[in-house]
Order: sequence, then C-alpha cells, then structure tokens
Amino acid sequence: MAGGGGGGAWKVAYADFVTAMMALFMVLWISAQDRKILIATSRYFQNPFSSPMEERSGVMPFTKETTSSSKKEGDSSGKDAAADSDKQIQLSFLNSVAADFYRLLHLDQQWEDRPIDIQVTTDGLRITVFDRVKRPVFVDNTAEFTEWGSFMLQNLAWMIERHHFRVTIDGHTRAQLVLPNADYSAWELSSDRANAARRALVFYAVDAEQVERVSGYADTVPLDGEPPTSEANQRMTLSLRLSAKSREKNNVAGIPVLPPPSGPVPAPVSGSSP
Repeated sequence: MAGGGGGGAWKVAYADFVTAMMALFMVLWISAQDRKILIATSRYFQNPFSSPMEERSGVMPFTKETTSSSKKEGDSSGKDAAADSDKQIQLSFLNSVAADFYRLLHLDQQWEDRPIDIQVTTDGLRITVFDRVKRPVFVDNTAEFTEWGSFMLQNLAWMIERHHFRVTIDGHTRAQLVLPNADYSAWELSSDRANAARRALVFYAVDAEQVERVSGYADTVPLDGEPPTSEANQRMTLSLRLSAKSREKNNVAGIPVLPPPSGPVPAPVSGSSP
C-alpha cells in the first residue's frame, strides 16, 4: 500500500470480531445448559478462587485435596489444643477446690498423718476421711459422729452443694475389728457409717439426688501398702464427680461465692437405718 501505513488494521478488527463471536457462542451455549450448570458457572465467576466444581473436574485435583487435608489437620490440631486447654482449666479448678477445703478445715496439706487426703482425678476429687484415734470421725465402733466429724461433713456438704458434684460414698474398716455385739459385724458398721455420712450431707446442704451410691466394704479393700489391720483402713472414701451442671456453672464468670459455715451444726441422729 501507498505510504506503508494501516496495512495491519484489518487484522486487529478481525481479531476483535472473532473474539466477540466466540464470547457470543459461549453465552449461547451456557444459556442452553440446565439450571445446575448455570448456578455453578455463576458461582465460579462470582468467586473464581473457590470453585464449586468437584475436584475430579480439574486438571490437578491434588492441589485441592492437599489444601483440604491441610485444613483438616489444622482443625484437628486446633481442637486438640482447645481440649488440652479445657483439661488444664478443669485440673486447676479442682486443685483450687481441694486447697479451699483444706483451708476451711484448718489443715496443712503437708501433714503426714493428716485426717483427710484429697486426690484430683480426671473428672473430680477423691476424698479419703480417716477415722484415726488422734482425730476420730466416729464415736468408737458406732456410726455416731464426733464434733470433728460433724464439722468436717458440714464443710464438705457446703463444698459439694456449691460446685454441684455428684457423690458416691464407700465405708471401710480395718481387719480384726472387735465389736461389742456379735450380730453386728464390720459389714453393718461400714455400711451404717457410709449411710450416716449421706444423711449428714443431705441434712446440711446437699440435694439427695446428687448422691449416686452408698456402699459398705467392711475390711475387704485395705489401702495399698497398708496391712489389713492398720488404723488407716478405718476410713470413708467420697468420690466427687463433676456434673454437667457443675461444668456449666464453673465455666461462667462471676460465680457467686457463698460464705462457709462458721461453726459446727448439730448433726442428724445416726442409726443403722438408711
């Protein structure tokens, strides 16, 4: 051409025309598809980086699977971390409850022959109350509480009620225990003492429905490392388990703090009947 200009302009115009026709054909083809494809296509153009297509429709499904796997691993590790955190919070709470109980009874946790031993378990506390000669819980060979026994159960009842623990009570005696009545054995004594503890807890504060089981084992379950005749086997074991209500209450800020009992209240009359 003369002047040597504009010789390629028709190519640009033709390319634009072909592109427009291709876009028109694509629109016509998509419009002819069913509703499912229309919706999927619309979602893709709205968010092209999160395609609704299945992974097998892509060229490299490994990328999506890897991303999904990484997300699942992240979710799993996050859940594990949350579970560990909850467990630590629960253990800290139980340790604080145990320390408060020792404080209420004016006991040193480091005493070797302390009258009460508290162990933190996975779901609550295990409290062993020893009936020692130096600080007896019961009057000799009876289910009647001493002043110390009544004071201890009053504070224990307050703690159980405040934190809504579920309770099981087991009574134990030492071997070769001599009782004045031949018809009244260690089986009756251990059962009566466990029942007396249940009645006292209910009398002071605990809802009767919070007590799950009361048992007497006589001298059949001595403490590990102790001879069957040891004084340490004269004991009661109270297992306190966190209930759904206690978990809910203690996870809420602003737990109301009730004043502890100021002094011993007369215990209910103990007897052999439940």
